[in-house]
Amino acid sequence: MVFNSDFFNSHPEDESVNQLLNYLQHQSPDVLSQVAKSASPEIQQIISQNVQGLVGMLPSDHFNVQITTDRENLAGLLASAMMTGYFLRRMEQRMELEAMVSNSLTLHQKPHHGEKPNDSSQRPER
Repeated sequence: MVFNSDFFNSHPEDESVNQLLNYLQHQSPDVLSQVAKSASPEIQQIISQNVQGLVGMLPSDHFNVQITTDRENLAGLLASAMMTGYFLRRMEQRMELEAMVSNSLTLHQKPHHGEKPNDSSQRPER
């Protein structure tokens, strides 16, 4: 996944100051590229399928597909893809955290030598 830093170089006069856009414009291209590359292949696949579902998907080997839109609609599509990416990354992190907690609980619930399962009365104090 590659990030195009030129995306932030436009300055529409009719829009109010956007603090997030201002912040992103002052980030180095390396930082933005690194953030864009951090998306897992699973997230990239879901976003790709989502965008293809929104704009339509015809096989390019049989059709000469061209999509025309205006600036506002394209901005909405990009914002939707970005929000989907953020949401999916948070869900991926939650899934990883739940797996770690589940594994940790499983390890702590194994009986010690000579104990019966769930018999905490025999467990020595630590």
